Amino acid sequence: MSRYLLKFALCLLLAGFSAGAAAQVRAWLDRNSIRAGETATLNVEVTGRVGGAPDYAPLSANFELVGTSVDTRIEPGAQGMVARSRYSAVLRPLRSGRMSVPPLQVAGQRTAPVDLYVEPTPAAVPDEAVATSDVFIDAAPDDSSPYVQQAVGWVVRLYAATPVLGGKIDQPVPDGASLTKVGDDLQYERTANGQRYTVVERRFLLVPERSGPLTMPAAVFEGRVGTTLIEQLTGSGGDARRAVSRARTLQVRPVPADAPQPWLPLRSLTLSYRSTPQQLRVGNSASLTIEASVDGAGLAQMPELQLPPIDGVQVFADPVQADETFVGGRPRVKLSRKFSLVPSREGEVRLDGLRLDWWDVNARAARSATLPPLSWTVGQGIGGTQAAPTNPAVAAARGAGAQGEAGANPAPASIDAAASGGGAGAVHKGWAIAAVLFALLWLGTLVWALQLRAQPRLAAAPALKAGAAPAGAAAPASLALNLPALRELIDRGDFDHIASVLRGLARPPAADDDELVERLADPAQRDAVQALRRARWGGGDGVDARNRLRAAFAQGPHWRQGAAPPPSPLPPLYPPGK
Repeated sequence: MSRYLLKFALCLLLAGFSAGAAAQVRAWLDRNSIRAGETATLNVEVTGRVGGAPDYAPLSANFELVGTSVDTRIEPGAQGMVARSRYSAVLRPLRSGRMSVPPLQVAGQRTAPVDLYVEPTPAAVPDEAVATSDVFIDAAPDDSSPYVQQAVGWVVRLYAATPVLGGKIDQPVPDGASLTKVGDDLQYERTANGQRYTVVERRFLLVPERSGPLTMPAAVFEGRVGTTLIEQLTGSGGDARRAVSRARTLQVRPVPADAPQPWLPLRSLTLSYRSTPQQLRVGNSASLTIEASVDGAGLAQMPELQLPPIDGVQVFADPVQADETFVGGRPRVKLSRKFSLVPSREGEVRLDGLRLDWWDVNARAARSATLPPLSWTVGQGIGGTQAAPTNPAVAAARGAGAQGEAGANPAPASIDAAASGGGAGAVHKGWAIAAVLFALLWLGTLVWALQLRAQPRLAAAPALKAGAAPAGAAAPASLALNLPALRELIDRGDFDHIASVLRGLARPPAADDDELVERLADPAQRDAVQALRRARWGGGDGVDARNRLRAAFAQGPHWRQGAAPPPSPLPPLYPPGK
């Protein structure tokens, strides 16, 4: 009877917590705008589950699938170690214009569609490139005559018609300007002048600090390329290559005499209300959100978004949310900021529109971005008028509890109404659900304990099937329960990451590889780690190391038991039988 009761309780518990164990899926492109003849990489990330690759069949309508890859990592999470798999697909569009990457099925879920714009103009190889060279490098700005303190996109591209086996790209910093690397390197294919190249693109943010000529040093590539099939397959050997771009000189213009202050050189700037409250009540918080779309600057160049003062209304601002991108060879940023408005009196109130003055670097003229003014008639607070809070932290907390976005809730509810009405019902419902789950958990734990007490031998058998250590060794770490993720890591992960994860499985984590080998109880696992070390530092066989790791850690790591503490020279405080 107890066995059936145990199964029933465990089923209820799994049903109650299954929603939280679902895999999380997201998809994005490495670039949202490309030129005809180029490729884009679609990334699909699955968190919390290790399984098969996405179904790429829906892509065939508008894209050619050039190649796919997968990278699986095991990382610490809020509830222990979590598997995170990233599936990458290199896509070549079959047409130009605006198109959408369709949703893909993966891990029992569907990804969201992703937009892509393909410019119809094919990309051309730079004029300074040597036509007979299989590897060359080019560096160019998005503006060759910028203003002082203008954010300039500086892009370095390495072109390779043969596989690059290894190397480095170096872009020296010029005198009289700051140069900051932006994001990760991009890799894609480009067909130009009848030749197909693999392009590695590195992006920088260049900010001139003074007017006059600014000489950018040449970018340099030093590395090896594979000229034979054996070199390309093994990644060893190869011919040395060195490529140097030509140096460029930018003519930096000074700040114009009629430019608005503070000085803000941009290509475009638009302001908009993302949400506005429909109604204001005394003592009750309402939210207003402003959004700024900027072309030609990063977050560091932008002034703070701030509302003008409103007579009779306290304004509390949330931190600015920024989404920085690099499009068309230059930086762009989208800023949004939410404000909580708390009126202190009834009557008419007015918000003057926010205004930002900036300089149009294309038209070489002063511009202004403005928002229209807003006005409200402040009514009496629901549940009685209450004084506006004076502590910003208290006001922000009350505003967050009172109302969400105005577009989702046209008639904002007050804090008092939420606390006395539907909000209380939601809280009571949440406590009821929590009480049921805790009761089920208590029931399952009680039945499980009774089962273990009645049949201790049967309780030990499943642990060995789950990968526990044999007699004489400590149980494996919690990550051993996720054996498929560990196996995929050994099959596909790089050696440094595999060694790092294995060290982290120890409790406490091993400080280095020597300590990892010392703490493993299984001789085969110790030999496999030694093979991994030889493969990482040279002189070892990588294929043999993976085979050893795959076989030795098929059931998870087996750790040595801690040494028993030495007997105390003092007699026990409470002798047995006393």
